[in-house]
Amino acid sequence: MSNQSSKVKILIVEDEILLAQDISQRLTEINYHVTGIAQTVNHALQLITENQDIDIILIDIILKGDRDGIELARIINDKYHIPFIFLTSHADTHIVERAKSVHPYAYILKPFNDRQVSVAIELALLNFSKKTPGKDLLEPQDFTANENQVLQIKDCLFLKKDHHFERVPLAEILFLQADSNYCTVYTKSDRFVYSTVLKNIEAQLPINRFLRTHRSYVVNIDLVSGFEGNMLFIGDKKVPVSKTHRDHVFKLFHTI
Repeated sequence: MSNQSSKVKILIVEDEILLAQDISQRLTEINYHVTGIAQTVNHALQLITENQDIDIILIDIILKGDRDGIELARIINDKYHIPFIFLTSHADTHIVERAKSVHPYAYILKPFNDRQVSVAIELALLNFSKKTPGKDLLEPQDFTANENQVLQIKDCLFLKKDHHFERVPLAEILFLQADSNYCTVYTKSDRFVYSTVLKNIEAQLPINRFLRTHRSYVVNIDLVSGFEGNMLFIGDKKVPVSKTHRDHVFKLFHTI
């Protein structure tokens, strides 16, 4: 079970309360954390201001009140820079054109199932991490959920666990270990196993904070507490330094 702080946090903006509760339940069941449900643009903005760590916002395009979901999306783009997903059952050309103009990161067409919600969240995070908004609304989303997806957003890695993402601050990652075609990311409280080679995950890490010490290890420089011989101490673990990397690595740590 993931701890609460690592769960991806989602705000739902939907004025049909039964539908909002249904979405909330689905998200909770697939291990996301719903920070709140807003029925109007004003309430949504209040919740965004109060919760600085919202990761994704699901927005119904049609909302009660004098401003709709598209206007909310415009404010989010201007002020908050949080990825958002449009919920829509409307194929009205005018609405679609307005919706395109704010560049949603993904969308969910009503009615929907759990898999469509999961895929939309993954797609939105992927597009946001690559700084590319989603494709045109109402075009088929040709996206295959990738179990090996590792995304860097702000100061965190979004790592896959049991078909959902968890948000892990870079400062919580101890080291990465390769084992043939698998790679394990060790954090302060958990570990994430991927069927991919080490360099694919290493590529998502800032090079000023993470260092290759061995063909099978990459460490978080900030969390190295000491060394002895050819071993670095990180938390209660020891990580080897190979001859190839020795000079480069110990040049950094002689001041410890």
